Amino acid sequence: MEDSNSSANPAFQQLSDPVRRVLLRGGLAASVGGLLAPLAGCGAPARAPGGALLGFRAVPASSADAVVVPPGYVAEVIYAWGDAIGAPGLAAGQPAFRGDGSHSAEDQQLQAGMHHDGMHFFPAGRGDRGLLVVNHEYTDEGLLHADGMQTWSAEKVRKSQAALGVSVVELARAADGRWAVQRPSAYARRISARTPMTISGPAAGHALMRTEFDPGGREVIGTFNNCAHGVTPWGTYLACEENFVGYFHGPAQPDAHAKRWGLTPGGYGLRWHEHDARFNATLHPNEFNRFGWVVEIDPLDPRSTPVKRTALGRAAHEGAFVTQAADGRAVVYMGEDARFEYLYKFVSRDPVRTGGYANNREVLDHGTLYVARFDSDGTGEWLALVHGQNGLDAQAGFADQGELLVKSRQASDKVGATKMDRPEWIAGDPRTATLYCSLTNNSRRGTDGYPAVDAANPRARNTMGEVIRWTEVGGHAATRFLWDHFILAGDPANERAEARGNVKGDPFGSPDGLWFDARGVLWIATDASPTALGQGDYARLGNNMLLAADPRSGEVRRFLTGPVGCEITGMVGTPDLRTLFVNIQHPGEGGNDPGDPAAARKRSTWPGGGGRPRSATVAIRRIDGGAIGT
Repeated sequence: MEDSNSSANPAFQQLSDPVRRVLLRGGLAASVGGLLAPLAGCGAPARAPGGALLGFRAVPASSADAVVVPPGYVAEVIYAWGDAIGAPGLAAGQPAFRGDGSHSAEDQQLQAGMHHDGMHFFPAGRGDRGLLVVNHEYTDEGLLHADGMQTWSAEKVRKSQAALGVSVVELARAADGRWAVQRPSAYARRISARTPMTISGPAAGHALMRTEFDPGGREVIGTFNNCAHGVTPWGTYLACEENFVGYFHGPAQPDAHAKRWGLTPGGYGLRWHEHDARFNATLHPNEFNRFGWVVEIDPLDPRSTPVKRTALGRAAHEGAFVTQAADGRAVVYMGEDARFEYLYKFVSRDPVRTGGYANNREVLDHGTLYVARFDSDGTGEWLALVHGQNGLDAQAGFADQGELLVKSRQASDKVGATKMDRPEWIAGDPRTATLYCSLTNNSRRGTDGYPAVDAANPRARNTMGEVIRWTEVGGHAATRFLWDHFILAGDPANERAEARGNVKGDPFGSPDGLWFDARGVLWIATDASPTALGQGDYARLGNNMLLAADPRSGEVRRFLTGPVGCEITGMVGTPDLRTLFVNIQHPGEGGNDPGDPAAARKRSTWPGGGGRPRSATVAIRRIDGGAIGT
């Protein structure tokens, strides 16, 4: 896990009395946009009897190589790595997945990518059909290739690049409630590390974005390490580039900019640079500046060119939660999943217009980027990252706004933003103005050379993580907010007091994905490292899980457990909440054996059928057809 912030900025400051602080409440102007057609006949899902939000029986912790859901529910795999996307002009099922890793780079470009992560369902009509857009975060080269990385070639680099990015597939629900990918489909599309993209916003054309391959600095090939996501009010999808730096082979003696972003020789060991010169940062130092952005994709137009929106800043973006201010402007909240990095907010200059993407193509190109400072009294401030303000000028190393955005981390260091413990997904309560962010963990908290324990980070070696929440003072465009913690994750049976937490209900650790359903249930997915599961502070927690939380009472119930070695992520529901889509990422992962073709198969065979373990989207429904969770 990257940790390249050596600035003197404080972590969360000491709290005087976090228990007595109260969050301001107000109306949340969240907009659910992007419908293929207006919904009809989809009323709000009913609450459980008595008005309770959580109406299902919790499942026990599990170490089984299976997806386990509550009694009365069923989970069905609908879209797994290697499944054909249903590209127009090809017969259903082509190209077919080969469980031995022998499919080609060209096949992979027409198949589901690896390691499903953030996703969204764009419904049509009554919600019985729609488009599912899925991120594919990274690759396991041992599973991807027949012989793993025992040999290496240009073909393998192309295949690795084709297995990343984003899928767009069409889904339909049958009368019995089952979902299936529709093949062929005019909407089916794979966006990968080999897809041409446009660069827009203040950094477009900047000297730091120009390369030998793109002298104008306005076009780039590909997106990768797309983790969480966002959905705009005008119906587009935001794919966020997270841990991108490790794909580049860095110089033996990196300069200050490269060091601040963690650029090192060797990177993740993928060896792309051996057959794609762009990824040799020694020869082409600006190429890595062209990644780490939020990418806007129009799922309704398979011919459209994705756009990297530089006004939203450059970071190891986890996700981008989008809402609107009272005056109609778009507001984007973003976390950066790296130790001691930052939490950001972008407020557009212009309000959102009616007419879909056609009338909102430049909304995310103009506005103000902010970074958060959390103060010790439970208040906070959004600090503007604007050239000429807060000491962000040429003397500080920022010649203009374009350079500032390329160096968002350095700008955040300069203004004194609060160093956070790996801020991941952000979600907004549909009934209030409260935002929630998962801080997944930080085992370096309180250890030598790192920020000390304080009241907001009360546990040394914080292995369990927490969920922080805040409410803006004056609406989403405001620059002041109030904050506290919703949950400190943990297991009360742990010997270490620092790992016990304060969970009201089923214990868990490493919160990652967050999503609010229309009833106001906060769904929490976990991503504890496979090497930590079943050991130490995680000895009794079993495999990673999906939990449902009631924000009013704080109650937490375990809804789902995943197979061995997996991460749970990407949950999203249909408008009627009769289906919950969930991604099972990297089953079988564990140990330090990337590139070994046999390693993951020794730990997991999920979802079965022989061959190699496969990340996949599952559709979860109640057998009686009722709303999920009631």
